[in-house]
Amino acid sequence: MRTTVTLDSDVAQAIEEEMMHRRRSTLEHVLNDAIRRGLSLPRRRPERYRAQVFGAELAPRVDPAGFNRLADDLEAETVLLCRDG
Repeated sequence: MRTTVTLDSDVAQAIEEEMMHRRRSTLEHVLNDAIRRGLSLPRRRPERYRAQVFGAELAPRVDPAGFNRLADDLEAETVLLCRDG
C-alpha cells in the first residue's frame, strides 16, 4: 500500500540515522520494522484512579435533614426561574 505521511523533524532524523548509520537499509524497511515493533507492544490499560477516603463528622447542632430541605428549596427555586424566565 502506498501512502503519504508527514513526519516530525525529530522522527525523520531518527529514521534517517537508522537507515544510514545503523542498518544501511531502505526507508521502506526501516518504517515497516518500526511500525511492526510499535504495533506488537502490549497495550497498557490506564491506571485506575483511586480516591482517598476520609472520615467526616458534622459539626454539633447541624441537622442532616436540613441538607435535604436546602436541596428541595434550591430545586423549587430553579424550576420557578426556568418557568418564568
